[in-house]
Amino acid sequence: MDADRALVEAAAGGDRDAFDELIRRHESAILGLCRALSGGSADAEDLAQEVFVRAWKSLRTFRGDSAFRTWLHRVAINVARTHHASRGKIMRLFRPVSPRDEDPPDAVEPIDTRLARRDIVERALATLPDELREAITLRDLQGLEYREIAALLDVPIGTVESRIFRARQRLRPLLAPLLDRPVTS
Repeated sequence: MDADRALVEAAAGGDRDAFDELIRRHESAILGLCRALSGGSADAEDLAQEVFVRAWKSLRTFRGDSAFRTWLHRVAINVARTHHASRGKIMRLFRPVSPRDEDPPDAVEPIDTRLARRDIVERALATLPDELREAITLRDLQGLEYREIAALLDVPIGTVESRIFRARQRLRPLLAPLLDRPVTS
């Protein structure tokens, strides 16, 4: 059962407080997804905000065929695709690390190490074609199941498996510095 069902029904009826609670529940995951799909660009926060604006406007069309979380991830993917298409942006391989991208201060790892790791991961993801980046982000960063990813991307599960495999193959040498071990073929 969808843990968000009651909130979704209330929000679809116009309850702004219920929708605000849905945002609180999902904002971190959606921001992370937007950050990964945008190559870690400064646009990620704007994209996440656009996701929730579109979700609010479209909430009455949510039929409940999937979990709200799955539907919201689909909205985020569509927002990211529209953003890339409308701007014709080419992902930049290198970008400065912004202090606002930092992880919570209670993490054990020093902030400069965390920022360096995040930068390496974001640059590596930015090298992937959109279809591979979407699949690997949804699986390895967002934790979605293959079945959910297939539904979100509207492709067969075998295609999802193939995209994730190819993405991991491409990322392995790029992320080797994080793994502290040589890359083997």
